[in-house]
Amino acid sequence: MTCELCAREVQPLTVHHLIPRQKKGHHGPKINICSACHKQIHTLYDNTRLAQELNSLEKLKNEPQMHKFLSWVSKQDPYKRVKVHRKRA
Repeated sequence: MTCELCAREVQPLTVHHLIPRQKKGHHGPKINICSACHKQIHTLYDNTRLAQELNSLEKLKNEPQMHKFLSWVSKQDPYKRVKVHRKRA
């Protein structure tokens, strides 16, 4: 299956709620993405920003920090685990 963000053939894919469940996005739009992209999204952005500003596939792809990550990760081997650096509190 293909990650809707980085376009790599990766299995398994995870479901990302475009409007986070904590922001009442249980039944809203979802995308299927790889775990590396999913971890990166939640590392870079809090649920409020995701719900208000980055609530579509296109908005996520075009956000500068995510765009930079997608440019890099799209060149990585889909069979190798990609490390995502967690933000520090």
